[in-house]
Amino acid sequence: MTAPIDEITPQILLRAYAMGIFPMAEGRDDPEIHWVDPRLRGILPLDGFHVSRSLARRMRAGDLTVTTDRAFAEVVSACADRDETWISHRIQRLYQALHDLGFAHSVEVWQDGRLVGGVYGVVLGAAFFGESMFSRVTDGSKLALAHAVALLRGAGFRLFDTQFLTPHLASLGGIEVPRAAYHRLLADALAEQAVFPTGYSSAGVSSAGASSAGASGRMQDSTQTS
Repeated sequence: MTAPIDEITPQILLRAYAMGIFPMAEGRDDPEIHWVDPRLRGILPLDGFHVSRSLARRMRAGDLTVTTDRAFAEVVSACADRDETWISHRIQRLYQALHDLGFAHSVEVWQDGRLVGGVYGVVLGAAFFGESMFSRVTDGSKLALAHAVALLRGAGFRLFDTQFLTPHLASLGGIEVPRAAYHRLLADALAEQAVFPTGYSSAGVSSAGASSAGASGRMQDSTQTS
């Protein structure tokens, strides 16, 4: 299903997420928005994030800083910066509007003051709809995802929706559920209320933080070195 150019507002986008559908575009300059409701839905269980030995070693290095909502626009731009992307300029503007309204958030990974990884998504109730992630150093997106899972779990979130399941997400503990089961999980999460931990900052990544946590697909990983 395609949405007419002038009819999408942030409020309509939020209603779509609450119904279990989400937007995609054919490319960066595509003016149209296509609504998607997959038969099998990817989710990342908040108590099932898998930290590999190599990722744990990377986290113990302690040379990275993780923040939330410090550079939302930059994270979305980095996620869209690849040859093929579903994040059109129009969709990016809608996400920025949701961020300005407090419904979209980002987790950033920094090294020596440079943004080297991140993930962003939309929040409704106690559901987090993960949209995309990127890396500019080895494991940058995995570190962002691990901290996102830990922060969401600590804040009482019930659902981390990844839309599709990729081999990359499966290796981190992601699973697929049928559409009907997903809608039940979504309804349960929307019936609860959780607050995204905006303003979080960690001077160095710890393995303890991730252990408590957790793409041509939806949660695409725009990765140069990871």
